[in-house]
Amino acid sequence: MAPLRPFSHSLPIALLRARESVMRHFRPSLQAAGLTEQQWRALRAFNGQKEIDATRLAGATFLLAPSLTRILRDLEGRGLVSRRPDPRDARVALIALTGQGAALLREVGARSERIYQAIEARVGGEKLGRLMWALAEIEADLGERLEI
Repeated sequence: MAPLRPFSHSLPIALLRARESVMRHFRPSLQAAGLTEQQWRALRAFNGQKEIDATRLAGATFLLAPSLTRILRDLEGRGLVSRRPDPRDARVALIALTGQGAALLREVGARSERIYQAIEARVGGEKLGRLMWALAEIEADLGERLEI
């Protein structure tokens, strides 16, 4: 068996370290709003969406269906989202932000944008642009299953 590459050169670990360095700036804002990172991901996905079904929401947020079910139940209990059956398929629930949820999205979203601006000021817009491009390229390159 070939030796493993050094832990510090593991792509998944490097991505987790980078994610953590970014998220540490956003967590205080989310905590102040009483939101978990996963709840914010679900709410954030509604930006520009009137309604979305749970399957599309799970795909957009990379949340597993059982986790998303629990998150939506919590958000619905707080009055931030509502659910209704899809008139075309009663097995499908359509989820929408309530007025309270939209207000929270605007409030936390405004703070998030200020955090993004501070990150961009520190890191540089060009570097962030290159990073976003590289991440999109890697996602596209690795979208298909590897033959190993």
